[in-house]
Amino acid sequence: MLGKFFQKPDQENSDRVPPGQHLAKGFPVLTYGAAPKVSLEGWEFRVWGLVKPTVFTWSDFMNLPHHEFTADFHCVTRWSKLDVKWTGIKVTDFMSLIEVDSKAAHIMEHCYGGYTTNIAIADFVREENFFAFKLFGEDLPSEHGGPMRLVVPHLYAWKSAKWINGLEFLDKEELGFWERNGYHRRGEPWEEERYS
Repeated sequence: MLGKFFQKPDQENSDRVPPGQHLAKGFPVLTYGAAPKVSLEGWEFRVWGLVKPTVFTWSDFMNLPHHEFTADFHCVTRWSKLDVKWTGIKVTDFMSLIEVDSKAAHIMEHCYGGYTTNIAIADFVREENFFAFKLFGEDLPSEHGGPMRLVVPHLYAWKSAKWINGLEFLDKEELGFWERNGYHRRGEPWEEERYS
């Protein structure tokens, strides 16, 4: 299995691969349940909780500046993919559109299909985080979270929620789907924060 789908990092890339990880030769697809199929016309993105409630359409997002990103991607299931090329919208650009209450300290990411994961605002609003809608120059496929997913490169990939469609702003941490089912609250790869 290691030789066919995964390989140990070579000397040149060893400092980019967190402990316990192997490099994927492709881009594995891991999903709990079926991948939702969402049309761009029907897609919407809501914010609520400790924020002025707002609903955004696909066009609202596409009117924000687009950027190219290259980021390493680390899955809790012990594989990494280096230099993944995305097109997306910076989280910081999106945050400029919404009015967040100063008491908000955590976010619950909500997704089509009912998936949720939690993230601290401090981890969410980092400059390198983005909402991705293209992967290697092509529209983001449904199995990889299309039409849009969050990408948070500094945390394990379950925090980069696929099929994202909303953010709930909270004053304290609440646990999402994977966190309630044994995954770590934060998920920092270099500390191997895999499980609770």
